[in-house]
Amino acid sequence: MSPDRFEGEAVEAPRSAGLSRRGLRGRETELDRLRALVEAVRDGEGGTIALLLGEPGIGKTALLQETVSIARAHGFLVSHGRAEELHELAPLASLASGLLHGDPPLLSGTDFADLAGHHDQRIWLVERLAQLIEERAAGTPVLIAVDDVQWADPLSRFALGVMPARLLGSPVLWLLTGRDGPEPYGQGPRTTVLPLRPLSETALAELARDVLGGDVPTRVAELLGGAGGNPFLAAEMLAGIAASGVDGPEPPERLVLGVRGRLADLRPDTLHFLRIGAVLGRAFSLADAAALCGRPASGLSAEVDEAIAAALLHDDGERLLFRHDLLRQAVYADLAPSVRRALHREAASRLVAAGRSSADAVPHLLKSAEPGDQEAIGLLGTAATDVIAVMPDLAADLAVRALELVPPHGPMVFDVGERAIVALTRAGRYTRARDTGDALLARQPPLDVFARLQSVLGDALWHLDDVHELTRRSTAALAAVTDPAIRARLTARQALARSRGRDLAAARETGERALAEAERAGDREARVLALWGLGEIALNAGDCAAAVEHHTALSVFDTAFLPEEAVARIHMDDFDTVRRLLRTAGEVPLRPAMLIWAQGTLNIGLGRLDDADADLVTAERLEADLHVPGNLVNIRVNRGLLAMLRGDRDAAREHLDVVRATVADRPNTGNHATHRYFEAVVADADGDHATAAEMVRSAQRDHPFLRWRLLRPHVVQAVRIALRAGDRNLAGDLADQAAAHAARNPTVPTAQGTAAHASALANNDHGLLERSVRILLTGPRPLPLAAASADLGRALLAAGDPAGTSALTRAHDIYARAGADVEADRVRAELERAASRPGRRTGGLRPRPDQGWDALTASERKVARLVAAGHTNRSAAEALVVSPHTVNTHLASIFRKLAVRSRVQLARIVLAEGDAGTAADG
Repeated sequence: MSPDRFEGEAVEAPRSAGLSRRGLRGRETELDRLRALVEAVRDGEGGTIALLLGEPGIGKTALLQETVSIARAHGFLVSHGRAEELHELAPLASLASGLLHGDPPLLSGTDFADLAGHHDQRIWLVERLAQLIEERAAGTPVLIAVDDVQWADPLSRFALGVMPARLLGSPVLWLLTGRDGPEPYGQGPRTTVLPLRPLSETALAELARDVLGGDVPTRVAELLGGAGGNPFLAAEMLAGIAASGVDGPEPPERLVLGVRGRLADLRPDTLHFLRIGAVLGRAFSLADAAALCGRPASGLSAEVDEAIAAALLHDDGERLLFRHDLLRQAVYADLAPSVRRALHREAASRLVAAGRSSADAVPHLLKSAEPGDQEAIGLLGTAATDVIAVMPDLAADLAVRALELVPPHGPMVFDVGERAIVALTRAGRYTRARDTGDALLARQPPLDVFARLQSVLGDALWHLDDVHELTRRSTAALAAVTDPAIRARLTARQALARSRGRDLAAARETGERALAEAERAGDREARVLALWGLGEIALNAGDCAAAVEHHTALSVFDTAFLPEEAVARIHMDDFDTVRRLLRTAGEVPLRPAMLIWAQGTLNIGLGRLDDADADLVTAERLEADLHVPGNLVNIRVNRGLLAMLRGDRDAAREHLDVVRATVADRPNTGNHATHRYFEAVVADADGDHATAAEMVRSAQRDHPFLRWRLLRPHVVQAVRIALRAGDRNLAGDLADQAAAHAARNPTVPTAQGTAAHASALANNDHGLLERSVRILLTGPRPLPLAAASADLGRALLAAGDPAGTSALTRAHDIYARAGADVEADRVRAELERAASRPGRRTGGLRPRPDQGWDALTASERKVARLVAAGHTNRSAAEALVVSPHTVNTHLASIFRKLAVRSRVQLARIVLAEGDAGTAADG
């Protein structure tokens, strides 16, 4: 349906040509602002969002339609869609209603079919949809208008909450109308919120003159005062006054009673038809209404004609629509509650019998189903399964509602309850999932059912970080289970829980037993869990080769775990394979935030600090988009450590504040240890060395399973912290652990080189420093090499050996290239002191400014050049061999630093800088 074919904001009143702009009286200010937004987007000032908010009938649709007309007159491509109250289960229906229509349509049928084929991958879908819109907007400005967003399906709401920020640089105007507040669409700086207030007395008088002509009688003005400034109610009143005079009740009763009066004049069959229509929604198909009436569609022509003649319905050629939702609500309100419920239940049954999907029937079931309704329970469960991948919150609501309909002692209660636990867990409602499971377990199910429920509860307990309870429950369930597949899953859950304990050898045995059981049972879920557990155990034990083995097997078996394989290989210094993995991750990554995290981890290893920070920003944004910030602490700790390397302590403290708040909100064993180490680094930089050393001790003492996951890239820094605090025992212990880790990983240059470095610092051994540098020169990580070279240079100069200068120079050059400004400045100062030229200090590296062209990183300049040359985010990403998500992060940073709003403005700056060369010119 193309909503802009219908302008049903008020009842037709052909007496007055003034109503050709009905709903716009008193809206001149809002219309001027919307016109200005259209012109700004047309003139290359970038994308923006406009939100029209207000009660039903206040004039939102009329303003939207007028803006659509203005945009078309300015040459915009227009998508005009409408969300429908009963279409919440149809993914992307609200956006698709406009994207697939128009002249020309913004999206082709082929484009949409491609999107629909991947609707279970929200981030990919939104990125691909944004790419398509960006391509359409490359030569022509675009308006995307959606009416009644308060009823938008969850996937459309998600897309509308993410895409405007993604496309701020493109000439796209987003125009949304709704009854709710601006969340989640109005959070950006380029959002215009226009709350529509009641019309003034002057505007109401103008509206009355449009309808009645001449001066407005005092009695009419008094009646209009009862409309509360609502233009639709006022127009309805004026239409009634024009037809039958001023006598009658006050609004809003006038509307309901007025519609009731119109209904009273209708034939009984037409009245029944309209009531059926009101149950089906504001817009409904004649075929659906006919099915519910139990009559052929061809036999309803008289009823349709009479409803249209009574100014209640409109036919847009595809569906029948109530001329305004308030009219539909008035007809609906005139039904007794029990009649409404019965009609909704009948509608659901008829739709199912007609072969319609559960998505069509379920909205009616939610308004009508009663406990014990077996058909409703089954349809709700089917619908929850259908939408769980893309709309997990909705799936959880549906699954819980299905469980509520099951009688307490009904035979279906455990099966339906199990699906509810799974859906709640997928939606991130872990506590509710655990409580639902406990309520079911309290009913003392059969032993096999008990074991199965404990198995599905394991995922919620893992996310709640309650490994003690996970261990206890899985052990108890294993004593009762007889199903081989469930036994394998429980054993794998037990291995995962034990990966967080002190006895990792026992954990490994449990994981290997789980894998063998999974293979015997032929159970995919158990195999995934067992391989995942074995990989976690290997990482926690510091056995990098075993971690790669298990995570590689896991990612081959399930490509969603490719990021885990990449991170495991990073620990092995196998950077070439990691690059290949990330390049071939595919067009449709199932976990884009984790893939970007892996890319950021690789860039940290490569010493590309600016790129690493951009990756971490991107990963955090993707997690925030999905409302699953599970990796937020790790992301912010790493960003904070990068800020410390740059010498930006203020930024580091901002990251630390976020970490503290996150850990306080959701305590987690891993988060706690990572947080403690970050606190140690900041305290050490502030000169509080004793506190810093205690934080390092705490991370080791309280969370031994994380020892090498946490400290392996930072062990040298941890040894320095211990030595500055005067704690040589802690320094020696850390060095011994590094040596043990190196022994476990004899083929990993970083493990060997950092072990030698840590031992050299703890034992003041210059020979070990030389060995460390020799080893690290064979590895792929520049920053550990710089650190070892700097310490070697200091030691050699202190011993009077001039070779120390070359070692310090190597360290300085590496730090400077990486952007580790504070370390580069420190080494530069040491080089100057060694040269004995105190009067010729060259000063430190010039800090990068916050604003202007010089503020851009090397990667940001490459992106700016590509965009100036006409590349889209997608084509720029392909040219740079990075993710489009990362290009978007770079572009947002570029816009902020250059204070521009659009790609057009960016291109002008690139040309003015004389920097529009090829992207390869770094």
